[in-house]
Amino acid sequence: MSLLGPRSPNRGQRTRQGQAWYARGEMAKAKLLKKTAMLPLRDGALRVVVVADTHSEPHPRAEALIRELAPDHILHAGDIGDLGVIDRLRTIAPTTAVRGNIDVHADEVPDAITIDVRDFSDPSDPASGDTLFKILLLHIGVYGPKIRADAAKLARDEGAKLVICGHSHVPFIGRDRDLSVFNPGSIGPRRFHLPIVFGVMDVSPTRVEMKHIDCETGQRWLP
Repeated sequence: MSLLGPRSPNRGQRTRQGQAWYARGEMAKAKLLKKTAMLPLRDGALRVVVVADTHSEPHPRAEALIRELAPDHILHAGDIGDLGVIDRLRTIAPTTAVRGNIDVHADEVPDAITIDVRDFSDPSDPASGDTLFKILLLHIGVYGPKIRADAAKLARDEGAKLVICGHSHVPFIGRDRDLSVFNPGSIGPRRFHLPIVFGVMDVSPTRVEMKHIDCETGQRWLP
């Protein structure tokens, strides 16, 4: 069931309706389309690239920069736009995405995904794996530097320790409500003065490192 309410035959009208739902904070009242996924460490390591807010127009350098990093997986935190964006990302690595407030055309894309990050002693035996932590991937998760109450509740309900979200276009790594937060920023058209960046998450059995990469310089971005 769609988060964004009844469909209209007019896409522009549907988009405005969807944005209004988010703006009024009615996400928690609606029935979310939720899914689960699993990301395994390979040889004790996992590299995940995190993107968001492509709005159909990823930065021209984004694909090459992501490919150079050789990620094991790509996460898209919503406001995809043209779903061909996901198809192109999948030529680099398996890609998991949630829909954002502009993605009312993407009925098959979930609103939230709980991702189990696991370390397998024997990759051929699913029962051998230990959960390191869980990620809640959704589009709108923060208000400024603070986690929204509905996102925090959903994360706790799902047993997630890390919330990955987009929407604001503001790259951010922080902690609130006893949860870690990672906003990769946007690799789509520039909003105001904000950088055009994506996130990288490197996971080992004992450590998680998160950073941002600037699409214009190809270097690590720091605030």
